[in-house]
This record gives sequence, C-alpha cells and structure tokens, in this order.
Amino acid sequence: MDIRTKRVYEPPAKADGLRILVDRVWPRGVKKEQAAVQHWMKSLAPSSDLRKWFGHDPKRWSEFQERYRRELEKTPDAVAEICRAASEGTITLVYSARDDVHNNAVALREYLLKRCVHHRSTAGNDAGH
Repeated sequence: MDIRTKRVYEPPAKADGLRILVDRVWPRGVKKEQAAVQHWMKSLAPSSDLRKWFGHDPKRWSEFQERYRRELEKTPDAVAEICRAASEGTITLVYSARDDVHNNAVALREYLLKRCVHHRSTAGNDAGH
C-alpha cells in the first residue's frame, strides 16, 4: 500500500497517483489547476477546534494524533473510501501546512496504514457472507 504525503505548494508529479486534499479549508494562493487534486476530502480533515488547539505545536503532536484518531473513527465511510483508493494504487495526501512532520496528512497516513490493512482483511472475510 503506497500512501504518500505532499505539500500542495510542491509541483504535482505522475508518481503522486491519486491526489487527495485532506485540509478543511482550501490552501491560500493555490488555484485548483495548480493543486491538481482529484478529490477534496474535508471529512478526513481535523475539526476546526482540534486544528486550532494543535496550532502545529510539536509539543502537542502526540495528543493531537490521539484526538485526531478519535475523530477519524467517526467517519468510517470516508476512511473506507480512501482505503479502497489506496488498495487500487498510489495515493498522495495533499496538505498545506508548513511543517512536513507535524501535520494532519502525516497523522492521517499513519492511521490509514494501520486501518486500511485491517479494512482489507475484514472486507475479505465479509465476501462470502
């Protein structure tokens, strides 16, 4: 499963595969053509309250990841949709944050790498029922 992350301000590349914007608000100064995203999944972005609380403070990173995971658990359809996309080929989670290490796309990628493997194994078990 190839799930990547990339800043929206970096040029798109064929190797990105399916580009999915995972921010709640559209990135400043970026035209839709420039972003080259195929999907904008606002439902997978952290809530405005969580985003404001985090403020990209690295000291809050662990707690942010935990709170964000709890929010993601409330969006099973969106998670299933992105897991399906990831099982079909490379996806790139596109974000606008300046910090390449402490941002929602990185946290979402980690979550999906664990969750999508679980999703694939349970989806296979449901096929015969």
